[in-house]
Amino acid sequence: MLLPWSRYMSQAIALAQLGPRSSNPQVGCVIVSGLGEVVGTGFHHGAGTPHAEIEALSDAGDLAQGSTAVVTLEPCRHVGRTGPCTEALIEAGISRVVYAQSDPTTQASGGAALLRNAGIEVVGGVLESEACAVNRAWTHVQLSGRPYVILKIAQTLDGRVADARGGPTAITGQQAQALTHNLRAQCDAVMVGTATALIDNPNLTVRLQGVETQPLRVIVGERELPGSLNVFDESAPTLIIQDRRPGAVLEVLGESGVQKVFLEGGPTLAGAFLGAGMVEEVVWFLAPTLFGAGPVALPALGQLVRVDVTEVKRIGNDVMVRGRVIHDHEQGDRN
Repeated sequence: MLLPWSRYMSQAIALAQLGPRSSNPQVGCVIVSGLGEVVGTGFHHGAGTPHAEIEALSDAGDLAQGSTAVVTLEPCRHVGRTGPCTEALIEAGISRVVYAQSDPTTQASGGAALLRNAGIEVVGGVLESEACAVNRAWTHVQLSGRPYVILKIAQTLDGRVADARGGPTAITGQQAQALTHNLRAQCDAVMVGTATALIDNPNLTVRLQGVETQPLRVIVGERELPGSLNVFDESAPTLIIQDRRPGAVLEVLGESGVQKVFLEGGPTLAGAFLGAGMVEEVVWFLAPTLFGAGPVALPALGQLVRVDVTEVKRIGNDVMVRGRVIHDHEQGDRN
């Protein structure tokens, strides 16, 4: 019986997003009988807990025999804090495995081949792009060895990030500011340069109801900062990195367990990361305001940076442009 695997994969992706964002991927799994009935579900609850497949198999019990496992990430073959999922699927008598994203890690990849060798039918790539979006930062870390950086800029129509006085200036409206808090909540760290910390004196916290864990506040630069700044209050942890080199900064953050960084400026720090090719995504807010003078959003980059636009949306009276940065190794694929 040919079943619409994308329907079940959508359910598995929704389950995956229930799991915590951590150093491990978010994974969901559903067990589907030959009649198309979902007989077991599961998702990964974090490091050291059973993987999504194990939880789903436990939920299905004896009904897993002869059924199909639909999972968002290729089942692992390695032994970590838990056993290999491939072995559990084989022992449970699963007849088919349908997965979305191939495992990008060297230690856990190859599960599909092991399952095929055991006589299990394997179908890969179902809703792959949707599943990859859930673990975009985790996948980037596995492939590049450094955290995933999202750059957020709010500027006027004439490209200014502050007025001629150079002090703290509200650029966007309340709805765009609320969206910024949502974006912060999706990241492990919020980062600014010392100039922004001194001039704007931001809190860099997520001010939304229900947020239990605040992202790490990261201040980059060599200036000495007074302890009275808001970033030194007790509302969230703060890390000072006295190094201007983007690669060195990301190395420190990676060692601290950070996978996803929300870079909020200022212009010098944003330009340094863009120039170093270490920004993966941009979120650009355009406010219907003209200052005529004042600091601009970016310094000269010395090279062209292209962006693959994924979303253009009106947020209140502002406009958001969001997209992925196209790096040099990707240019040939897009020409």
